[in-house]
Amino acid sequence: MWKTIKQWLSGAADVVMPRLCPVCGKPLDSDEKWLCRRCLASLPRTHYEDVNFNTMEQHFAGKVPIERATAYFFYEKGSPYASILHDIKYHGTPKMGQWLTARAVGDMAGSNFFDGIDVVTAVPLHRSKLAHRGYNQSEYLARGIADALGIPYIETLKATRPHSTQTHKGAMERWLNIQGNYALNEKNASRLTDKHILLVDDVVTTGSTLTVCSTLLKTIPGVKVSLFTLAAARLE
Repeated sequence: MWKTIKQWLSGAADVVMPRLCPVCGKPLDSDEKWLCRRCLASLPRTHYEDVNFNTMEQHFAGKVPIERATAYFFYEKGSPYASILHDIKYHGTPKMGQWLTARAVGDMAGSNFFDGIDVVTAVPLHRSKLAHRGYNQSEYLARGIADALGIPYIETLKATRPHSTQTHKGAMERWLNIQGNYALNEKNASRLTDKHILLVDDVVTTGSTLTVCSTLLKTIPGVKVSLFTLAAARLE
């Protein structure tokens, strides 16, 4: 009975204030979650997890030793799919990201990408930005993966100082912009000796943030690091 009432209320709410697909703007059906079926089916997947020494892994080679790396879909400025990242980060819908990363785990089940992962962690957000935004979108993404895999999410890193936006900076500017901005969360890091950690962020462009954070994680004895981002720019 209560389930029927909830369904009726949800349907009524969709009539008064319809939920819209962030990609195409189409009203969502009652059984569609966050994205419409068509846009979800057309998601520009990278399929990096199916390729040995893929483009993303090549991007980090020689910078920091990682085990594996993948991104769920391609990010291109101006693409309708870019609105997914923008909504997750700035428009108060981090649960859409959590839902998408849980789907990613299912979609990647045929690969060995998540095999042997012990712990999931996220690129941290400085407390000043956290207070302004109200959440760390990367933590939601990481928790979606952790919940889907049934393994712990642990805050392994902390942001020690805020940095200016990376959006309009080149690779070298981004690298210089984040030096000294992150540190290990020593209380939790001490529990991670010999663990395989999956480091999660929303998008990889130049890779500077993931490189710095991975380098910090690699100072924990015996740690292995793999990388997952919800989206990736076309890396070269």
